Amino acid sequence: MNKYTHRKTVLAAIIVCVCSIYIIRLFYMQVIDESFQVKAMLNSQRIAIQYPARGLIFDRNGKLLVENQPAYDLMIIPRQVKHFDTTELISILGIEKETLKKNLIRCRRYSAFKASVLISQITADKYAILQEKLYKYPGFFMQTRTLRKYNVSHSADVFGYIGEVSQAQIDRDSTYAMGDYIGISGLEKTYEKVLRGTKGEKILLVDNHNRIKGSYKDGEHDKPAIVGQNLTTTLDIELQEYAYQLMKNKRGGIIAIEPKTGEILLKVSSPGYDPQLMIGLERGKNYKKLDQNPNKPLFDRTVSGAYPPGSTFKTLQALYGLKLGVITPLTRFECYGKTKTSIGAIRMGCHNHASPLNLYQAIQQSCNPYFVNVWRRILESNKFKSVRDSYAEWRKFVCSFGLGTQICPDFSNEVSGLVPTLSKYDQKLKTENWQWSFISSVSIGQAEILETPLQIANMACVLANRGYYITPHIVRPFADESDKIRKYTVDAERKHFDIVVEGMAMAATGGTARGAIIDSIVICGKTGTAENPHGADHSIFMAFAPKDNPRIVIAIYIENGGFGAQYAVPIGGLIMEKYLKGEISPRKKPIEERMMNSNLIEPVALTQELRLNTGETKVVKN
Repeated sequence: MNKYTHRKTVLAAIIVCVCSIYIIRLFYMQVIDESFQVKAMLNSQRIAIQYPARGLIFDRNGKLLVENQPAYDLMIIPRQVKHFDTTELISILGIEKETLKKNLIRCRRYSAFKASVLISQITADKYAILQEKLYKYPGFFMQTRTLRKYNVSHSADVFGYIGEVSQAQIDRDSTYAMGDYIGISGLEKTYEKVLRGTKGEKILLVDNHNRIKGSYKDGEHDKPAIVGQNLTTTLDIELQEYAYQLMKNKRGGIIAIEPKTGEILLKVSSPGYDPQLMIGLERGKNYKKLDQNPNKPLFDRTVSGAYPPGSTFKTLQALYGLKLGVITPLTRFECYGKTKTSIGAIRMGCHNHASPLNLYQAIQQSCNPYFVNVWRRILESNKFKSVRDSYAEWRKFVCSFGLGTQICPDFSNEVSGLVPTLSKYDQKLKTENWQWSFISSVSIGQAEILETPLQIANMACVLANRGYYITPHIVRPFADESDKIRKYTVDAERKHFDIVVEGMAMAATGGTARGAIIDSIVICGKTGTAENPHGADHSIFMAFAPKDNPRIVIAIYIENGGFGAQYAVPIGGLIMEKYLKGEISPRKKPIEERMMNSNLIEPVALTQELRLNTGETKVVKN
């Protein structure tokens, strides 16, 4: 081979190599590396997510409480964005320049090629202005969404609210993408997977100005969205609205339950707030104001507030004392009223009443020394080796009422309350050789015992049903949730329940709960006054009616309301009468007016500004 032939061979080899490199590179770019294909498609196509309408929420009578309304998100594809007039854009949207800047950075970090939400929940009027000028903003487009619309101005603690999904939530569930909405609290959170539905996709053809020119292949590859399922709550919304009016300018919680079914008829956490405040561009500012309000409207007092049950707890002490056999209905103990009564090493005060009292009368008059004596007999019972062992058995009994645990499947923010374990008290008392007097305040529902208003209401359900309760719930279960609602039975004889119930009926006719009396209906009630080291005592009332075949159970906890008879009892009586009779009798109208106009909260500017617990209501749609 001469040198010319060799050169030709080398040159040919170089040409072949160069051509091969180009061919391989082109093959890689067009076949293997999808990013170039994506870039090309993005220039002519856009995948528009079709968001399903969220499921609706109704009350027990079919009234529409929560529906949807149209809203719009301003979307952005960072790679396609060119220089734009930021001043004009923030003026149209009514946002701060820093907010726009921060959101732009977030979208760029998420993806340069994928669309993400720049500004969410834009109202129809701002959308109309922006839509006309969107041609000046390459890389931007509008996406239609649905937002919640609340047909009542209260019950935010029940419904909860929705917000933008976080990156951590996206990492846990790939169903979501940046800019999607998710239930943050209340039923919106608990039933998120039911309410949200399934997203669809629509492939659109766009021109070089990002303007829509039609559907890709006439929608052949589109995926329709599937609407979310509806929820039917057990709420009686008219009763709920009435309760909110009575709780105007008061802090506390009310729970009412239909005892035979466990269905929650009303759930009021006061002060509340208008759930519509958590919708739209102002939701962030509104949340901040709510969070800073000293009356804590974001705090759900019905299931997250754990309080001493006070004298309502005496009903359980009486029941267990009868079950254990340490007392009978006719067992009597002395009480010296405000002078204080000595029980061993303990001196216990009370209000002045006749003495001595039997068990019926002790429940009627809510006698403190009586139940301290019962507690002493329980803990010193010769059926157990020690006070500690006796307490362990007693604790099992009271926990069977649903105390010390979460009992409602519908609220993720429910707390367990507290019935201290043996180890807790061992640690506190620094000994296992307990004396009954070490924990004497437990006898009257003070000290370490803590219950939520929901648990107090559930406790009353067991008494109303004479020995059982049904899982309390605020959403009627779906067909595939047959195990959601269960019956729980308490180990005590019917005759013992009848004794306690009779004492509660006496309390409502001539005792501490007589302020709740309803004409022609026998109610059973038990008042409570919980000591509060930070201010006035808390007012408590637990009741059910009618006495036989009860239709409603109620628990009311009013912070700083004083004696149970001052506020909780009259409010409870009015609510039960409203539910059972449909109206308030003329003789109780002055009581109704006094409860609605009484104010137990110091004036706060934010209360008026953000419509906290105004007592105003909206007419719900049928």
